[in-house]
Amino acid sequence: MTPASEQARHRVSVVIPAYNAAGFIRRAVDSVLAQTWPRRDIIVVNDGSTDDTLRELATYRDKIRIIDKPNGGLPQARNSGIRAATGEYIAFLDADDRWLPEKLARQVEILVADPEVGFCSTVTRVEDPGGSPSGEWPCPHSKEPLLNTLFLQNGVIPGSGSGVMVRRELFQRVGLFDPTLRSLEDIDMWMRLAAVSRYACIDEALTVIVKHPDSMSRNLETMREAALQVMKKNRELLHEKDRGGLWRAGYANVMADYAKWEYRSGQRMRAIAHLVAALGHSPIRRGRMLAGLLLAMTMGRPL
Repeated sequence: MTPASEQARHRVSVVIPAYNAAGFIRRAVDSVLAQTWPRRDIIVVNDGSTDDTLRELATYRDKIRIIDKPNGGLPQARNSGIRAATGEYIAFLDADDRWLPEKLARQVEILVADPEVGFCSTVTRVEDPGGSPSGEWPCPHSKEPLLNTLFLQNGVIPGSGSGVMVRRELFQRVGLFDPTLRSLEDIDMWMRLAAVSRYACIDEALTVIVKHPDSMSRNLETMREAALQVMKKNRELLHEKDRGGLWRAGYANVMADYAKWEYRSGQRMRAIAHLVAALGHSPIRRGRMLAGLLLAMTMGRPL
């Protein structure tokens, strides 16, 4: 083993994208510094912040590395961190989230023990911006292969961009985050990783994410378009036998999910139109579920 590879062995490069994160970036960085796993380096990518993010980061001096770049969005920021990473593993953390102290150690243990596992995450505690708990995001327990499950249920990886650790070498196989996506670039990446490697999940809440209640309604159309784009672009990753009925069922699920959010935000006719389109994609596998939603929306029932 060369000196460079020995230095990288079992080392975790933590990538934290930050845009106008002055109010919470220290909490995220401090949660990494508090990790029990000692072999780590912290890369904060300042994505063109216009607030005091850089001033807050300056207090850490040589404890972190800072990449200062023009604003380009979350996928580009994560990619800059990946390119700068030197560790054997890469862990992602959004600037408004945090980790519990054992998170990295537990994930490294999994990746060291089983070379076939290429990425892993943990059960995730969800909080509101005030710090009050609002539920847990559990590990997936589907009997389907993970790739199929991701098509049927996009948000199945708990913690997503703040919970996942990946073997750095895998990015050479699957590529980096897609900068053309305006949302759901993490789901897109997990699909590509699931197509070439195994996944594991720690059944303990070691990741904490903040859910902003207005983010869905504010970005609903952008997220819907991105979700459908991700479903289309990755269809060929599925086994040939699953590119028909299973993919159409998953596509209909995505349309139904966003139709429900549209309905709840007051866009009733738009939601109904999208449900009808979803029914056309999967009339057999998802017909009963979609028909029930259509009836509820037509009658104005709460969902």
